[in-house]
Amino acid sequence: MRTPLVAGNWKMHGNRASNRALLDAVVAGIAGLKAVECTVCVPFPYLGEVAATLASTPLTWGAQNLSEHKQGAYTGEVAAPMLADFGCKFVLVGHSERRQLYGETDAVVAAKFAAALTQGLTPILCLGETLAQREAGSTEEVVFGQLEAVFSMSRKEDFKGAVVAYEPVWAIGTGRTATPEQVQEVHSFLRTGLPQDTRLLYGGSVKKENAAALFALPDVDGGLIGGASLVAGDFIAIVKAAAEAAVARPQRKG
Repeated sequence: MRTPLVAGNWKMHGNRASNRALLDAVVAGIAGLKAVECTVCVPFPYLGEVAATLASTPLTWGAQNLSEHKQGAYTGEVAAPMLADFGCKFVLVGHSERRQLYGETDAVVAAKFAAALTQGLTPILCLGETLAQREAGSTEEVVFGQLEAVFSMSRKEDFKGAVVAYEPVWAIGTGRTATPEQVQEVHSFLRTGLPQDTRLLYGGSVKKENAAALFALPDVDGGLIGGASLVAGDFIAIVKAAAEAAVARPQRKG
């Protein structure tokens, strides 16, 4: 059985005081939950303090990006060995904001995925289509193309320890959420091309109000949470919803 994962993506938010308060509240709020894994992906400057704060807790931590290069004259970049040095377990790869705002191509994303694996990091590979692509009926073609680019550089077996996050671009930070039917349709499609133990997360305006319905889907193994991960009560509720779904999952048919 795949252990659900709830990953908080803080994006470019927070400061030292608010980070500590948020983490302390989350650690206390999810104490005793063993059916779900929880991690936070934080801005680079806070990795050291987050690592120190979470070192003796069940929570893990990760980064939001990495360089495809191991070292060298790449001013401003952060390499996979550096993230490993800070005890990161996860790293986001190919988030839609990186693809759209910073021009990361499928080839660059594939190289970053491979770079993460070389250092024992678990990449959370983000895939998703724009609204125009969905309305054109190209969702499966788009997400398959993004996935195929990674396959061209890494083995399918590498996905056994990886995580894939489906994030429809039109549902990120817009308040719009894909319906459970839309989510399951894409996750089921992705599942056919991946090892069965690859965890598939849904991201895209996941809130405490809709988390239970999304996590109850047979091919959803947790969520990549944006804005709601910055509100302790909301994030705790989402993590608890994932834990409850994990307990109920063996009782479901199919």
